[in-house]
Amino acid sequence: MESTIVKKPVHLTEGAVNQLKRIYSEQNLGGEHGLRIGVKGGGCSGFSYVLGFDVQKDKDDVYEIDGMKVFMEKAHSIYLLGMEIDWVDGLNNRGFTFKNPNATDACGCGTSFSA
Repeated sequence: MESTIVKKPVHLTEGAVNQLKRIYSEQNLGGEHGLRIGVKGGGCSGFSYVLGFDVQKDKDDVYEIDGMKVFMEKAHSIYLLGMEIDWVDGLNNRGFTFKNPNATDACGCGTSFSA
């Protein structure tokens, strides 16, 4: 499958990159795997974020972001362009956070949104 690498559509903070690389290493994934960033229908606000490791699919654009191969379906970029993904490791909150300039509304947990 041919890959096209273009300008990155999302920003990964240093904390997110470190955590993602740790997870990738712990899962012993092969070179065909990359980080999938996307959306799916559902959640309390209409869409939920997809973040996980996967192999490239036919509908994907391929990006290189901070040394990681990233897959994103072409149709999802309208919802994700300009988004920042961060890793929070605090006393009351631990996990990935999504700051999405395209979201018109978000739920209290921060994992679903509407556009």
